[in-house]
Amino acid sequence: MRFNLVDRIVEVQPGRSLRAVKNLTLGEEYLADHFPSFPVMPGVLMLQTLVEAGAWLLRLTDDYRHSVIVLREAKNVKYGSFVEPGKQLLISVELIEQHEQTAVLKGKGEVEGNTAVSAKLTLGRYNLGDRHPGLRATDEQIVQQLRRQCLLLRGELDSAALSG
Repeated sequence: MRFNLVDRIVEVQPGRSLRAVKNLTLGEEYLADHFPSFPVMPGVLMLQTLVEAGAWLLRLTDDYRHSVIVLREAKNVKYGSFVEPGKQLLISVELIEQHEQTAVLKGKGEVEGNTAVSAKLTLGRYNLGDRHPGLRATDEQIVQQLRRQCLLLRGELDSAALSG
């Protein structure tokens, strides 16, 4: 199963910060197991939401220079309030420092003004073609798909245009 947890990018300042939202609905497949009588968003998925928001910030900052962005390290991870169906997780990430292959960000997710998750993240970034030259075309396909997905997340492209 592949997760796309960020539902909307509401504000971005390339090179600085990004704000996004995750709307938790009872239709989320993983809630059937976590937990059937008390459905809440798993902590690891709250953290993944911060990672996804950080990846979008890096893509928009670097104009999609890297096709792959991955979590390298999460420090000082703290959990506060639960995220229940019907609630909205407001995500904010701030770029702290950048290097050629990595970037350090500070992220926080809040529900109704209460911190649900916070962490300091180190994200790695690279292109598949740098490791295997035959995959450069794959990098281009990934970046093209990510650009279209970002337009949708920013409300700049409707879903009908995605299918065409």
